[in-house]
Amino acid sequence: MSTTPITRRAALSGVAAAAMLALAACSSGNPLSQSSSSSGSGSGSAIVIGSQAYYSNEIIAEIYAQGLEKQGLKVERRFNIGQRDAYMPDVESGAISLFPEYTGNLLEFLQSSATSTSPDAVYADLKKALPKNLVALDYAKAADQDTYTVTKAFADKYGLKTIADLAKVPTKVTIGGAPEFQKRPYGPDAAKKDYGVDLAFSATGPTTLEALRAGTVQVADIYSADPAFEQGDLVTLEDPKNMILSSNVVPIVSSGVADKVSATINAISAKLSTQELVKLNVQSTVDKKQPADIAKAWLSANGLA
Repeated sequence: MSTTPITRRAALSGVAAAAMLALAACSSGNPLSQSSSSSGSGSGSAIVIGSQAYYSNEIIAEIYAQGLEKQGLKVERRFNIGQRDAYMPDVESGAISLFPEYTGNLLEFLQSSATSTSPDAVYADLKKALPKNLVALDYAKAADQDTYTVTKAFADKYGLKTIADLAKVPTKVTIGGAPEFQKRPYGPDAAKKDYGVDLAFSATGPTTLEALRAGTVQVADIYSADPAFEQGDLVTLEDPKNMILSSNVVPIVSSGVADKVSATINAISAKLSTQELVKLNVQSTVDKKQPADIAKAWLSANGLA
């Protein structure tokens, strides 16, 4: 497993704002402060929460775990499992009760022929593609997905706000990314088709961020929750046509425990934005804090403790 979101998807095989506002409006108090009448899952056993072998995913899983524990539920952690091929059989069998996933990536894993790209459409197709015994709870605004990113200096120089604006640049523009990005449905060919932008490609791989900051490439495929965004020198170009596959954080839960955990987990998702996810990732990679400490502080800061 890579330690940077830039190469995470290769290692892993591969917004409903109104709904979130409605969720927030339904409760004026702390949604995690109400004690559950049961001490475990439907059978009285622990709710087993899994995570990928990826620091960002483990932080989210730990937030879920502590949130449910505050409800009085018994939780078992099975973190750092690995790739989807390793953990999905246990998720599908119910051996793992709850797992933080990513809408677009999971949809591609379950249904490679899917063509939806926008947050709502991907979520709708994911719900249809899931096995009958699994439920997708509310997806978060937080996304960890491909982006067309430029430096702030480059954006300011040419007045860039959207991917289409790259056509304003008078010289040839090169986008850097992992080798497989060139053939992705949202790679350079798609940018030309959807936005009329003719881009060269450079297979920069794990050095993509360094290449962007050095000016070797002018655009970079950097995942939206990368800690690098906290520094403020990068700008993600808007994608109004939803060319890029949306990959929002989404809790996948066994249907047998969905009713028990949904209020707590949906309340967490309602607070989790991409900006919040970046901050959490910075605490892990830069501040070297442990997931348990990061999760505890986040729940408290968001009124969920």
